Amino acid sequence: MNAVNGYNSLGRKFYAGMVSAILCLSAASTELSAEEAAATIGDGDKVRVSRSLRGSPDRVREKYQKLQQSENIYQALSVSGTRSSPSGNQNTANDFWFYTADVILFNDDDFDGYYWGIDLLFDADTYYDVADVYAVVYLSLNGGPWNEVAATESFPIFGATGDDEYVLIIELESGYPTGRYDILIELFDSHDGEFLVDFGPADTSELSLLPLEDFNRDDPTLDDHVVVVHGGGGAASWWMISMMLVLLLGTSLQNNRKRRQRASIRVDKLD
Repeated sequence: MNAVNGYNSLGRKFYAGMVSAILCLSAASTELSAEEAAATIGDGDKVRVSRSLRGSPDRVREKYQKLQQSENIYQALSVSGTRSSPSGNQNTANDFWFYTADVILFNDDDFDGYYWGIDLLFDADTYYDVADVYAVVYLSLNGGPWNEVAATESFPIFGATGDDEYVLIIELESGYPTGRYDILIELFDSHDGEFLVDFGPADTSELSLLPLEDFNRDDPTLDDHVVVVHGGGGAASWWMISMMLVLLLGTSLQNNRKRRQRASIRVDKLD
């Protein structure tokens, strides 16, 4: 699955935009509780799909060069229940720790303040001269359970140096309702899979309350050129509505054409 597949729903998107224009509906708040988020999960959310690039900052952030990439497919997002350690472990050893983590969000085509791209940088340190580790990254919607979203390959960390930062670039394709998400990073020993340390919203605000949604929910056609028509009935009113719908259709087609071109560029960079 890739981002371009999201454009096959043009008819559905145009219909939703048309209904919004005619009825002049007010935009509902996108802040969802866990129960509301669960109610929004439909047939298209029975699985979650994301894509990720990973590596050192210099390689990943240099124009999306061909890197180790993956398409990650998981079960439907879990949004209710208690939030506990995904691996069942807690930080008890002092041989490994996280120095910092930083998040940059990107891809918000409808400009509603919710993004489907995550640029996650973190720096893990150790008392040893060198150690081979891997990381697993999780998302939690509105304080709900942790859901795995990506994992790294094995990579080395060198003592407490700042030269071994690691970057994951994640694009949420489907299965992630609009809302506020927290991020948790767990670090493991590459040789035996032993849990080493984790880092999350309790450790830094950089990993808390991030406004996210998946690509399929980031729809610019629903917010463009909503026209409010006042007045009574008659031929003139129907003429105005007809002109409004023609303009809306033209705008929808133009936006989808631009959106398809942008997605093709992203896919080319990721492939």
